[in-house]
Amino acid sequence: MFIQTEQTPNPASLKFLPGSPLLEGRKAEFTSMEEAERYSPLAERLLRIDGVTEIFIADDFVTVTKAESSDWDQLKALVMTSLMQHLTFVEPIVHEEFFKGEKEAPIYHDEITKQIVALLDERVRPAVAQDGGDIEFDSFTDGVLYLRMRGACAGCPSSSMTLKAGIENMMKHYIPEVQSVEAVS
Repeated sequence: MFIQTEQTPNPASLKFLPGSPLLEGRKAEFTSMEEAERYSPLAERLLRIDGVTEIFIADDFVTVTKAESSDWDQLKALVMTSLMQHLTFVEPIVHEEFFKGEKEAPIYHDEITKQIVALLDERVRPAVAQDGGDIEFDSFTDGVLYLRMRGACAGCPSSSMTLKAGIENMMKHYIPEVQSVEAVS
């Protein structure tokens, strides 16, 4: 097994690509050991590495976020080894129980929200996934579009620029009802 890595715009996050499917069509984020112990053997294994603070698992990549005081030169090999061991022994990535209660994709009835979600899904989310993250629609109220940042996007120094200069400008261009874009945590 050959695991590739890619830098992300967030210097605290690194994207690991094992070359095989992980969570087909699903995403899971773990920021606490308690949640990882309960739901994800892979996230638990990775969070046990001193200096690792967050795990984001997607279709075909894992984004690992480190503590500010940690160094990728030391962590990268440990993460790769743990990831390789986990995948070699075909252990569960995330228990199905984690996804119970996960909502079906919402059905949006108003046209503006449908357009926003379609634009996010077609243009924004694929680009953000390349950077090791995800952006989800939260709400649209009084001209303000609220988005949830995940993975490498959460806490990224350039995320506010991406929101304002990239996503907000594109949304305003295609959907004039959007006046601004804000991140929610």
